[in-house]
Formats: sequence, structure tokens, C-alpha cells
Amino acid sequence: MNEATEDTGEGKAEARRRRIVAAAADRFRREGFHGASMAEIARAAGMSVGQIYREFENKEALIAAIVEQDLEEGIAFLSEVSSGDGGLVDLLVSRAGDGVARAADPARSALMLEVAAEAARNPAVARAVQQADAAVRTRCRLMMADLRRPGEDMAELDAKAEMIGLLFEGLPLRLVKNPDLDRERFEKILQRVIRCVLEGG
Repeated sequence: MNEATEDTGEGKAEARRRRIVAAAADRFRREGFHGASMAEIARAAGMSVGQIYREFENKEALIAAIVEQDLEEGIAFLSEVSSGDGGLVDLLVSRAGDGVARAADPARSALMLEVAAEAARNPAVARAVQQADAAVRTRCRLMMADLRRPGEDMAELDAKAEMIGLLFEGLPLRLVKNPDLDRERFEKILQRVIRCVLEGG
């Protein structure tokens, strides 16, 4: 088998996995983790149940793949922000709206709330979520290292990153409780809060 054929085969395999993950994400979002069956996921993906199990051992493995995909998107966003022109605080403030849009996306937020709920009671899912969060924290630590103030240790900077993460990750839950939230006004206040947290000591 030549290299081009191998690349094509790998590409098809990756496309198949992505199709399965997309189908699982849709069913979990609509039916919940326990309400969605592998048969329903297979139908949504246009495959047999056997094909699903050849790629993923169980539903926990599907959630782990969903978490990994969300992690890749999050890391890509952070990399894009940090590679922009200007100081990091200004870049984070200027891109706050993009972060709000991502956190408030109805499809993504419903799915991530379902994943978080399952992580609270399922150790396998909790491990996947915690590993992804650790990767994001590591990336944030690298990004923010130059923002340390005189006498400030990394633990303080980590706590600031946690506070900013809390603001974005808490938004989907707030929108469930208050769907009429004024997102434009929220974004403006969020920009001020980010600057205050990072620059205000």
C-alpha cells in the first residue's frame, strides 16, 4: 500500500469517527447520556451498531471523544488569541465576545452541561473531563506566565485563570436559568472583569 492510499484510508477512518462522535453528541444533547442508546447513535450516524462498537468500546468512550474534540477547539482558540498582536490582557479582552458566543452556543452548552452532569456521577467520564481541564490549565499557565506581578506566585495566577474560566463556563447554566440575559451588556461587563482580575491585583 502506498503512502497516498494510507493517507486516504486514515482520512476515511477519521471522517468515520467524527461522524460517529457528531451523531453521539446530537443524541446525548437531545436524549441525555442514559436516554440515548447505541442503536439510536448508529442510526443517526448511518451505520450499524457493530460499526460503532468497532470504533468505540462504550458510551463513556464516546463522551471522552466529545470532550477531546471540545478540548482541541478550546486550545486552538487560546492559541489564536495568544498569537495576536498586542498585550495578552488586551487580546483576551478583545476576544471576550468570541468566548461568550462559544459558551452560549445552545447546542454546545446543552451538550457540555450533559457531560458535566455525567462526570459528577461517572468516574470514567470524570477522568476524561479532568484530564482535558488539566490540559487547558497548562496552556493558560504558559500563556499567562508573563502577567505575574512582583511578588505574585504562580498559584495566584492559576487562581485568576480559574476565575476567568468560571465566568465563561458558568454562562451556559445562567442561560438555562435566565434565557433573556442581555448578552451584549454581559460581554461589556465581562471585559471589565477580565481586565480587573488580571491587572487589578
